[in-house]
Amino acid sequence: MAHEHKLAIFRGAVKFKSNVSKIWGVFAFLSIVTIVEVALGIIRPEFLIDTRFLALKLLNWIFIILTIVKAYYITWDFMHMRDETSGLRRAVIWTSIFLIAYLVVLVLIEGDYIFEVYKSGFIKFDF
Repeated sequence: MAHEHKLAIFRGAVKFKSNVSKIWGVFAFLSIVTIVEVALGIIRPEFLIDTRFLALKLLNWIFIILTIVKAYYITWDFMHMRDETSGLRRAVIWTSIFLIAYLVVLVLIEGDYIFEVYKSGFIKFDF
């Protein structure tokens, strides 16, 4: 089954796209995004660390955005969302994006609060 072909229509011409080539394309895209994340984590450019946006370093925002891009692409390709109706795609993707954004906001608010409590000296660092 791994060598089945998928029918694809490009500008009126019917072409078949091999599943093997799709898998390699997904592998290449996810590898490139992961390599960029790892390289940024190792290099840690100063301007991305020193610049803050909404109480978070710009480098952390880049990691969050790249992770959401990878999650979206995995959902799009491996869960076969590209073949579904637009209503189902929107329901799954927009709900996921909303929940991830909500979680990020909550984590940032709680983390900032805990940092301020420890910084102001009300509770000592016990670790």
